[in-house]
Amino acid sequence: MRVPLPAAFLTTPLAHRAYHKRSEGRPENSLPAIRAAIAAGYGIECDLQLTRDGQALVFHDEWLERLTKATGFVKDKTLAEMQAIGLKDCAEPPPSFAEMLALVAGRVPLLVELKDPTDSMSDTDGRLEAAVAKALETYRGPVALMSFNPHCIAHLARLAPHIPRGLTTAAYDHAGWAPLSPARCDELRPIPDYDRTLSSFISHEAADLARPRVAELKAQGAAILTWTIRSPTEEAQARKVAQNITFENYPAALPA
Repeated sequence: MRVPLPAAFLTTPLAHRAYHKRSEGRPENSLPAIRAAIAAGYGIECDLQLTRDGQALVFHDEWLERLTKATGFVKDKTLAEMQAIGLKDCAEPPPSFAEMLALVAGRVPLLVELKDPTDSMSDTDGRLEAAVAKALETYRGPVALMSFNPHCIAHLARLAPHIPRGLTTAAYDHAGWAPLSPARCDELRPIPDYDRTLSSFISHEAADLARPRVAELKAQGAAILTWTIRSPTEEAQARKVAQNITFENYPAALPA
């Protein structure tokens, strides 16, 4: 069954990778950025990667170089190893998903993106999805799950059928999506998996919101979120189509 998004996801702006600002010691997806979002009253969009020991880690990149002083890939590190490595410009380690849930504790909406573990948007082994479903078993609060990889969402429809789920979607220009093949980009662009995954929303690339398929899904009842908005001007344009935004680099206005 489709599970609709709670109303908070359509009214409370979602801080992209939490309310981050590296120069102030709160890099993306970090505990300080999560606390800052909660204090400001924003919802939180976050990313999950799977560690070698099967734990869901709040971390965007599959590789370590941009966000840490180490090299290599998250999938080759245990949770303990990732937390020992730490984050650049942050006094606290990257949190596990369970640690993030304990901190948020239902106080703000939480939009969780599972990163594609396959690099090809192909079927997954289900380990990340299972870890996420397990962590959410006792969670109480507004939460929704999404992924660019439709196979992830299909797994979640089975593992956590009561949690709202959707697809992260884009224009899928060939040049910007390597190593994803051009053929797979062409397959994903028209959002063919919306019904198969029993999704209730999409989070679509802001520059591509005028795509007719977005309007078609909205007319059919899909909630439309968008990423990533970086100014009030961009926000005003995006809200002509989208019901809510994922934002960064400015303080989005909260509902009155």
